[in-house]
Formats: sequence, structure tokens, C-alpha cells
Amino acid sequence: MQKYKKFIGTIVFAIFTLLFAFSFEFIGYGNSAEPPSILIIVPNATDEMSIKLNLEDGEHEARVTDKVIEKYYAFYSSAMFKNTNVYSFIVSTGEDSFEVELDKPIKNYNNVYTLDLKSHTLTEGKLLSRSVMLVSMRIVLTLVIEAAVFWSFGFRDKKSWKVFLIINFVTQGALNIWINSFTPITSYVIFTLIFGEFFVFIAELFAFSLFCREHGRLRKILYVSVANFASLILGGYIITVLPI
Repeated sequence: MQKYKKFIGTIVFAIFTLLFAFSFEFIGYGNSAEPPSILIIVPNATDEMSIKLNLEDGEHEARVTDKVIEKYYAFYSSAMFKNTNVYSFIVSTGEDSFEVELDKPIKNYNNVYTLDLKSHTLTEGKLLSRSVMLVSMRIVLTLVIEAAVFWSFGFRDKKSWKVFLIINFVTQGALNIWINSFTPITSYVIFTLIFGEFFVFIAELFAFSLFCREHGRLRKILYVSVANFASLILGGYIITVLPI
């Protein structure tokens, strides 16, 4: 049992270390492709809703992205860094109109805020409740797909299923928490997913070979390969339709 816990801990540490190290390359690539940005997340935004950013050089229209349960309103302009006073956003919901101000100058390249339509306030970053919900949802959907594959490969022993749950919670949890650290409209997120799934694949190959005693090594290798391919397809679809 002690050896088991130590190995799982090593997997978690290795995955997070590798993903964290290489994430700087993805961030650098993304920064070279787009100008500085302010992204406003609006849960349950109406079709009529619009947000404009009022700067010294005039009003800037938002680039809107619909993600089913929320919308993103993104502003791209180098002029945002020149304005060191107040950033004023004019919000229109179709039924109501109000103004929201940021009294702190932006410091990051990609700046994310969440708009509360009831209180008319902006909160810096993503809401914790949102992140927990989305990460949990992606993990559960992935587990359902991989469990179906696990069952189809003939794994029936309770100990095998215990190993399956522990390994997948660890690997998919690490992957999805890492993905959640990126900005919601990252243009290269699909490459991020592929990159992360590669390390998940390697980790699961070692883990299932070592801890799952049911069936031979070849069947376990085939299972991990098919399951991770299915997970990659599902994950790719989810991140194009739902928020991250």
C-alpha cells in the first residue's frame, strides 16, 4: 500500500511539473499571436447583450464568443496599456444599460474578469465555483467514456476498477486543472490538450501495467491506447463547445 501511494504521488508530481514547465512555451506562443487583451466572462448572457470599452481614443467593440452557458467579451488593443486611469465598460443587456469601471490599470498580457449582471460588478479572474464545476464536469464525462472502454476490454475485477478510478482521477484531475489555468479563449488550447494527453497516456501505461493484475500486458496497453484516444476526441469536442 505504501509503495502504491508513493507511485501515485510520483505520477502527480511528474505530470504537474512537466505540464507547468512546458506551459510557458504555449503562453509565449499565444502572446506573440495576439495583442494585449481584456476578457470579460458573462454567465447566462442574453443574445441582445453588448459590452463596449471606452478609452481615450474612442469606444471599442467586444469580440463575442458564445460558449452555451456563458459568453466571452474580449477586447484587443495596445491602447489599453497606455490608459493608466480608469477603464470604463458600457454594458447593455437589451432591457438594462449600465456602466462598470476598473480603477486599477491592467498589468498582465491577458486579463480575465467575471461580470455579475445582478450586482453590476467585475471580479478579477474566473470564479472558483465556475472552475470547480467545469473541471468536475470534464473529469466525469471522461471517466464515463473510459469506463465504457475499460468494461469493453473485459475488466470485471473490483480491484481493477478501484485501480481504474484512482489512476483516472489523478491523471484526468491533473490534466483538467492544468487546462483550467489557461485563459478561456486560448487559441492553441487544442494543442494544449494533445500535449497534456500525451503525458497522461505515458503515466497510465506505467500505472495500469504495475497495479492492474487482471489480464495480460498487451490488453492493458491496448485499453490505455483506445481509452486515451477516445478521451482526446471527447476532450477536443468539449473545449470547442463548452467553456474552459
